[in-house]
Amino acid sequence: MARGYMGRLLFVNLTTGELKDEELDEKLCKDFIGSYGIAARILYSRQKGGVDALGPENMLGLITGPLTGTPATFGARYAAVAKSPLTGSWGDANSGGHFGPYMKFAGYDGLFFTGISDKPVYLLIDNGKARLKDARIFWGKSTYETEDTLEAEYGPTAKVACIGPAGEKMARVACIMTNRGDAAGRSGLGAVMGSKRLKAVVARGEMKVPVFDLEAANNLRKEHMEEGKKFLEYFGRYGTGGHGDTSAHSGDTPVKNWGGVGVVAIPDVSGLNKDKIIANLERRKGCWHCPAACKGALKAGIEYPYPAGNHRLEYETIGAFGANCANTNAESINMASHLCNSYGMDTISAGSIIAFAMELYEHGIITKKDTGGIDLKWGDPRALVAMTEKLVKREGIGDVLADGVKLAAERIGKGAQEFAVHIGGQELGMHDPKGTFFGARMTTAMYHMDATPGRHTTGFGPSQFLQFVSSAAGLCMHGGMAGNPPKYISGFLKAVTGWDRSAEELLKNGERIANMRHVFTLREGDNPIKRTVHGRIIGRPPQTEGPLAGVSTDMEAQAYWNLGALDWDRVTTKPNRNKLIELGLNDVAEELWPPQATPPMFGGPPRR
Repeated sequence: MARGYMGRLLFVNLTTGELKDEELDEKLCKDFIGSYGIAARILYSRQKGGVDALGPENMLGLITGPLTGTPATFGARYAAVAKSPLTGSWGDANSGGHFGPYMKFAGYDGLFFTGISDKPVYLLIDNGKARLKDARIFWGKSTYETEDTLEAEYGPTAKVACIGPAGEKMARVACIMTNRGDAAGRSGLGAVMGSKRLKAVVARGEMKVPVFDLEAANNLRKEHMEEGKKFLEYFGRYGTGGHGDTSAHSGDTPVKNWGGVGVVAIPDVSGLNKDKIIANLERRKGCWHCPAACKGALKAGIEYPYPAGNHRLEYETIGAFGANCANTNAESINMASHLCNSYGMDTISAGSIIAFAMELYEHGIITKKDTGGIDLKWGDPRALVAMTEKLVKREGIGDVLADGVKLAAERIGKGAQEFAVHIGGQELGMHDPKGTFFGARMTTAMYHMDATPGRHTTGFGPSQFLQFVSSAAGLCMHGGMAGNPPKYISGFLKAVTGWDRSAEELLKNGERIANMRHVFTLREGDNPIKRTVHGRIIGRPPQTEGPLAGVSTDMEAQAYWNLGALDWDRVTTKPNRNKLIELGLNDVAEELWPPQATPPMFGGPPRR
């Protein structure tokens, strides 16, 4: 087995209680690196298409990469994967903290769950041994209480990933939490965990991750830290929340449910300034062995009653509960973030849902009678917090909203669908593809065409192959801002695993991962090209004032040229048979292109 891997996967049948260890196939590692690359291959091979996302056959995976828990500079990530109950297709979510490394220290590269337990349980993995434990006393408890209690019970070498009441109640925007604020946030995978009555996973261990050349890995880490010194200093001070105010005015952050203009709707954004965001910071903290330590723990709130230790705000949370709700009160965003973290709900979706509800309220589609007396006006921080509390608890109208804006709009009716901004059922990340982010143009295709729709952390097309490799290796995407990504990704993979791969070979790994995630989505009946994209996302019609006045995106051309570059059909989006065989995905090729089927000819570029 190559170094960097513990060499073991655990498969848990929660219906029967059976726990089965399997040796990690080295070819699987060579082909898919790790994390959601390996997981996509496993789920596609072992799970039928069309299963109920909240049923016993849906497989939930928690899995690391070969660089997780090693000297690699930003190697602390793990991924959660399953069929998403929010989108009905491939779902993945990525998280930092300490849980990923400790999963490996406990002896496993990945954990996979099927079935449904007859009572709440948690899984304990402890230095190579695994067992299910009764979790009834934790059911209904917050993620904070669950994590604190279990870590106190099992000691300092134990770390916990768990769900809160939102996941237990199967809110389709529920997430999996660790480290009192680090979320595997997207795709509604907390609801999958809740549907299985799996409250938590405890990873306790002191096993060492084998490293091929420890000296080389440590030297590369020092070099990376020195090269990225300025970035690490800034990022450590402000984290991802250092541009909430400027992005609200530049056109980067969506405003008022994607329908507003920042400089007009919220002319004073000083409340979102980076120093205001960290004004209540008590101390910095970070993911496992991360030199940036971009996280932070806050002092107890005064204006709002959030507890000491509340997680410092991330940019996406600031955008979702800030500009997108026309709100510039940082303390109210801290409180909303605390509610989401403690109940286990994705802050991107939650803030987007509140913005959606505010617009429905503005248009009279919902009223005070519906909101339980909350005067849900744009920019009202008290109303925002009160509605967020209803949302995470699934109380009153919060129960209607807690499965995302798509389903909420269908339930509410009265024209609510006009204001439901999503792609494929998932609310979008907080970067407007019509704008730019630090000078870089965003693309609609990243939201529209990725296997997990609405994601802001992965683009679309061959340019993203290296990012797939980075994520599959267990690295944080922000590490790329600290230095030359290809150099450090390939360098750490060589030092840790011993595999000396060329840039071409690594890009082929990334391409294979892209295809594997995509064919899972196709098998679920989700052709990304057919997903409806709300006009506000692409500027149809364009805004008439502000930095994005007159701007629209040509999403058809973005999809057209990238589909061609990927060798995917421009109508069905099915990967070319020969491409799949070239990637070693022969079984997928046979399934997508049975002998009697002939691929249609590519057509010309789309016309608008």
